[in-house]
Amino acid sequence: MSLGDQAVPSGNASTGIVVVFFRPDAACVRRANRYADAGLCVVVDNTEQLQSAEQLGLDTRILYVANAANLGIATAINQGVELLLKAGCTSALIFDQDSEPSRQLLEALPPLLDEEKRRRGRVAVIGPAYEDARLGGVAPFVRFGYLRLRRVAPVGTRPIEIDFLITSGSCINLAAWQEIGPMDDGLFIDFVDLEWCVRARARGYAVLGAPALRLVHELGGEPVRVLGRQYPSHSPLRHYYLFRNAVALIKRGYVPWTWKSTEIVKFPFRLAIYGLFLQPRLSHLKMALVGIWHGLRGRMGQLDQS
Repeated sequence: MSLGDQAVPSGNASTGIVVVFFRPDAACVRRANRYADAGLCVVVDNTEQLQSAEQLGLDTRILYVANAANLGIATAINQGVELLLKAGCTSALIFDQDSEPSRQLLEALPPLLDEEKRRRGRVAVIGPAYEDARLGGVAPFVRFGYLRLRRVAPVGTRPIEIDFLITSGSCINLAAWQEIGPMDDGLFIDFVDLEWCVRARARGYAVLGAPALRLVHELGGEPVRVLGRQYPSHSPLRHYYLFRNAVALIKRGYVPWTWKSTEIVKFPFRLAIYGLFLQPRLSHLKMALVGIWHGLRGRMGQLDQS
């Protein structure tokens, strides 16, 4: 069913949930069905093959949008949030299909956002620390710094002001969303969450980490170990988007030089890691270099691989 065909329930729902699918398996559907008890849930499916909610086995209470094409993570989130806004929701929980939020997270994060809005006024988004056992456990929150990121340990109970959050697990203030604007469709995937958080902060909104909350979430594919450190790995195509979008954001005036300087320093190291330690080496290196070239030329959106 297309976005325009959706019958959006009316009411006074406070928090809605958006889940993005891409070639989901049965476990993804099972995770999504859990959300039907937590509130209005929208599943946006970027799988290339047209499917129905019934075929997938989705709970009948879930609003299902089948794009029948990979429109990218940014567009899928925007579609889901648009439906939540039509339903009168004031906040949106966003999840990837492989995220495993606890009941505590689902119940605690929206009230925490409301509390911080009362305390601080302008809050764009709040999210937990994510936990990926493959990468060493709980990841720190991040603030930008010249030439290197400043890592902030997720300790204590009070939310911490930070510079960005990964999309999955975040709870977005939809009043702020309407001022900040939607996710950048042109980025397609990679740095979509970072760009939106940077834009929010540029407009005077806070981005907050909730140190007492956790989200089990696997970042990327099987990690690669280099000189004793674990790095998330991706396909050559994902590395295209990673490098292209990094270059595109470096060119934007509202993106702070603290982040830009860090990315510029990382470029040669990333090229070396992907070109030397990931198979097939030549494909990873080639796609990264094409991404840099397209970023310089301003070619955005989905890569035409034909």
